[in-house]
Amino acid sequence: MAARLTDKQKKEIIADYVECGSYRATAKKFGVSAMTVRSVCTDNPKTVQKCAQKREQNTAEILDYMDSRKEQAKMVLDAYIKALKDPGKIEAAKLSEIATAMGIVIDKFINNPMKHQLDKQKLEIELLKLESQIKDSQPEEEAEDNFMDALNAAADDVWEDSHEKE
Repeated sequence: MAARLTDKQKKEIIADYVECGSYRATAKKFGVSAMTVRSVCTDNPKTVQKCAQKREQNTAEILDYMDSRKEQAKMVLDAYIKALKDPGKIEAAKLSEIATAMGIVIDKFINNPMKHQLDKQKLEIELLKLESQIKDSQPEEEAEDNFMDALNAAADDVWEDSHEKE
């Protein structure tokens, strides 16, 4: 018979599951079965919900902090870019170091994963709101059709907003 999990272990399992979203990955980390993780999480839906809310709150706080430091970050980046342009440093650097630096700069200017992550989170939140509103206000068959219409409209709005900002 397997050992029983302590309350602390259960909370750690729930927190890890909320973070990674995978029963199997969480199970592997804690040395239990995926079914055990599923059972722990489904037995405590309020705890899972609170963990998810806390993660969203932490994300919002980090993004607010990053936004407040944007000007300072720009100054630091400008200093590093200026240093990267120094001919003496370029001559002294190895080819692999130059290629790595170029790759990082290009990647950061071309790809903005944080923006895409925020767009995705906004879309998910809007979808949940719409689904809840529609299900509460209409019979089930109509709600499914209207939900798809609302889903398409919300996706169009997010798409237009992301292209306007670019």
